[in-house]
Amino acid sequence: MRFEGSFLDVQPDDRLECGICWWVYDPAVGDETRNVPPGTPFAALPDDWCCPGCDAPRHKFMVLGE
Repeated sequence: MRFEGSFLDVQPDDRLECGICWWVYDPAVGDETRNVPPGTPFAALPDDWCCPGCDAPRHKFMVLGE
């Protein structure tokens, strides 16, 4: 796992974890709560997207390791 803000260097298929509530964004699944379809990489999320678990902003997400 990389440090907070590591979403800036995210690859299209990387999964990211919220540093506040540990909710995981998986691009293969998308985000049903915020109407993000499966296959949407983290970098392509809308600018106003936030964590569906705790409303944390995008910069609070960390890339998960293998």
